Amino acid sequence: MSDGGHVWWEDAVVYEVYPRSFADENSDGVGDLPGLRSRLDYLADLGVDAIWLTPFYPSPLADGGYDVSDYCAVDPLLGTMADFDHLVKDGAALRIRVIVDLVPNHCSSAHPLFRAALAAPPGSPERARFIFRDGRGPGGELPPNNWESQFGGSAWTRVTEADGHPGQWYLHLYDSGQPDWDWRNPDVPALFEDVIGFWLDRGVAGLRVDVAHGIYKDPDLPDIVGTHPLNAPSPYRHRPELHALFRTWRAILDSYPADGFPGARTAVGEVWYDRPETLMPYLAPGGLPQVFNFQLLLPAWRAAAFRGAIDSALAVTSGSRAPWLIGNHDVPRPASRYRLDEGFTPQMISRLVALGDRNAETGARRARAAALVLLALPGSAYIYQGEELGLPEVTDIPAAARQDPTFRRTHGESPGRDGGPVRYRLWIQPNGRGFPPGRPLAARAGGLGTLLCRVPARRRAVDPEPVPCGPAAAPRAPGPGPGHPALARLRPGAAVLGAGAGLRPRREPRDGSGTAAGSPRDPARQRARHRRRPAA
Repeated sequence: MSDGGHVWWEDAVVYEVYPRSFADENSDGVGDLPGLRSRLDYLADLGVDAIWLTPFYPSPLADGGYDVSDYCAVDPLLGTMADFDHLVKDGAALRIRVIVDLVPNHCSSAHPLFRAALAAPPGSPERARFIFRDGRGPGGELPPNNWESQFGGSAWTRVTEADGHPGQWYLHLYDSGQPDWDWRNPDVPALFEDVIGFWLDRGVAGLRVDVAHGIYKDPDLPDIVGTHPLNAPSPYRHRPELHALFRTWRAILDSYPADGFPGARTAVGEVWYDRPETLMPYLAPGGLPQVFNFQLLLPAWRAAAFRGAIDSALAVTSGSRAPWLIGNHDVPRPASRYRLDEGFTPQMISRLVALGDRNAETGARRARAAALVLLALPGSAYIYQGEELGLPEVTDIPAAARQDPTFRRTHGESPGRDGGPVRYRLWIQPNGRGFPPGRPLAARAGGLGTLLCRVPARRRAVDPEPVPCGPAAAPRAPGPGPGHPALARLRPGAAVLGAGAGLRPRREPRDGSGTAAGSPRDPARQRARHRRRPAA
């Protein structure tokens, strides 16, 4: 915590990294933690306050790493725990914090506890950690209810029991390789308290909580009746039980020292919603420090739509409690999304595939303006890797190369999300090592030059001396006019946008100390946390 009670995450710029496609140090075709570590200077020059690492844990990759088979380890393809520790240490020396992804709604079907559940009989303690139910209809041949997977098809998969006969069904709101935990079983929250403590004890500054709005399910598992918006409150979305859990997690975060580096620990929840007011319970005192604000992902390219998105978000909370973003690994990249004159929907990617390379310059120009809006708004902002380069979505991926489970589960009707996180390999190392030929690289696939030339580390007043960036002036941003309160605190560097120029950073002085202050949380709490429980 700095002078005046300011907390670093209140106005931080956080850079989302998909490690498998960021930088490949050992030339095996997979990005890795040493590769990311070798590019920390680039991120420091960009001026980010923190990096958010999407899952780097062991995983069969049924869903790009969001199917975790060991929550307290590093996937050997991506490095070692020593590599992670070095990443945290080197980041701290550059005043860059590390945020890790927590995936509490589901694990991998390869997780040892789920394998134990499959081997155990119905009604066993092993199965009670997950949501197993008998089927409906003759012989239990129908799923327990009509819930659908967000990736397409039924949210239930039937198992074969030890005697070889079809048996119970297990719930997976996503892929069948991602069984949902049963958070009403005390083993599960206890397990995740250990996971949270494990990574905080290694020096991370916070957590990004995957599917934070979907962890608890109605214990009666009722059918969904009628047409129901996906992200509206439901038997498996926005359950009231969530908030007691998040208060417990907040107490863990707050038990770590706020003085020194990395400062007060944070957690930002991925909470998709039907309308901003649905976020209100998540913003109550004592809950998660932050939840994502997805309003700027949604509007069509119209000034009134942008202004409405901003106003509706600020009517609920500030950008400090609900950070802003214009892209992430789940949606098409802004430079492609803005080629279309429509708001984001899950069906947009199919239309982008059909569009091909048309309207590319329009999308790039609009993405620059949207980035200006993003960095002008008060509060915190998240940037997805490659957005600063203006990278478009890769849309010409052959069917055989698609990896997203949505493509498989919809039988090809939806192309899925491979065009953003998986297909772009951002860096080849100066020594010639790196991703092998044949993979798209930002240097030759983007073609737009640098979109964001500088992201400030702290943004509290107008930069008196903006640094020019390339020959092209930034287009006027859509949305609120100069007198609107949303733009009252223009961030230093926010106007530094353009094409065809390298990074031109002007950073705050960094003291270079980079060491985490204080010791782990209260030893009594830590000892209590390590009571006997299932392994993570």
